[in-house]
Amino acid sequence: MAKSIITEIGSIVPEFKEEKVIILFGPMATPDLRDICVIHEFSHKPNQTLKVGKQFKLGNHKYTIKQVGSEANKNFEELGHISIYFKENDGGLLPGAIEVEPSEFPDLNVGDNICFEI
Repeated sequence: MAKSIITEIGSIVPEFKEEKVIILFGPMATPDLRDICVIHEFSHKPNQTLKVGKQFKLGNHKYTIKQVGSEANKNFEELGHISIYFKENDGGLLPGAIEVEPSEFPDLNVGDNICFEI
């Protein structure tokens, strides 16, 4: 199981609610990225964690992965970075992204857990 804790929420993150996307990044995110990202730190590192059909919790919200981009697992393991789309992606999924359901954009707080189950 991969588990992390949210340590910082960028000032621009709430503006992505309309677009229904959250960008996760590990603690090594550059200052430019911090404004647009949810920064988190792993307590249990992922290993091929992102798989279609797998469930995870983001704060108090539970999601199921519908699609996984070709680079998403690699980026998540090395950088803690993925983009999470809470909507169908008509133009094709970016390599470092996942698409999830339901389409409910989460309310997140510093200290919330991100937990990828079995």
